[in-house]
Amino acid sequence: MADLAVVFHWPPAAMEDMDLSEIMAWRKQAERRSRPPDTPGKK
Repeated sequence: MADLAVVFHWPPAAMEDMDLSEIMAWRKQAERRSRPPDTPGKK
């Protein structure tokens, strides 16, 4: 849940009514959003 709070700027109270499947779906979105963009030419 900490990753959701950091990426989306949500307070913990915003997630307390979510069930586990909803939290996991948002976690996937947070992972995509926080991943650095691919940079051509860098390895």
